[in-house]
Amino acid sequence: MSDPAPEQKRERPFRPAAMLALRGRCPSCGEGRLFASFLRPVHACAQCGQRWDVHQADDFPSYIVILLLGHILVPLMIEVNAALSIPLGWQAAIWPVLAVILAALLIQPVKGAVIAFQWTRRMHGFA
Repeated sequence: MSDPAPEQKRERPFRPAAMLALRGRCPSCGEGRLFASFLRPVHACAQCGQRWDVHQADDFPSYIVILLLGHILVPLMIEVNAALSIPLGWQAAIWPVLAVILAALLIQPVKGAVIAFQWTRRMHGFA
């Protein structure tokens, strides 16, 4: 008697899933929304039924955003200071505001990409 064939798991390539998640779409089907609110993922996709509440992104998206901000803002600050003579008071107002705006713009797409990565690797309850 032969053993039944193991269940074939559908391949989940990261690149297409991440591109969908960066836009806030379901990495599984691309049709449904990934987020119910700004940083809270939906319980499950309304189109395909894939559960998204099992992710464990935790603080990793924040670490990625901090790393990206450092690599974007520090060279920008150096170049602006070399090219222009902006008073220190103005710089003390400009750079923190720019950092907050960029962080707010980056955090949701980065969290979506982290969730997509976990989903493609079948991590943390994504079977």
